Amino acid sequence: MRTNIVLDDDLVSEAFSYAKEIHTKKELVEVALQEFVRNRKLRDIRDLRGKIEFSDGYDYKAMRSST
Repeated sequence: MRTNIVLDDDLVSEAFSYAKEIHTKKELVEVALQEFVRNRKLRDIRDLRGKIEFSDGYDYKAMRSST
């Protein structure tokens, strides 16, 4: 998707200082979007904490050893 956006120059410069392997603003924005989505997915998983009930006979250690 092609779009034009105005970015905060100071923020872009700071972001580049943390990502030496990124050389263009396009790459920087793409990585930022990927990290944003990944972080939101993790947050969604953490929201499930305490809401999942396991069967009485559930043994996660036995499942690990079967692979």
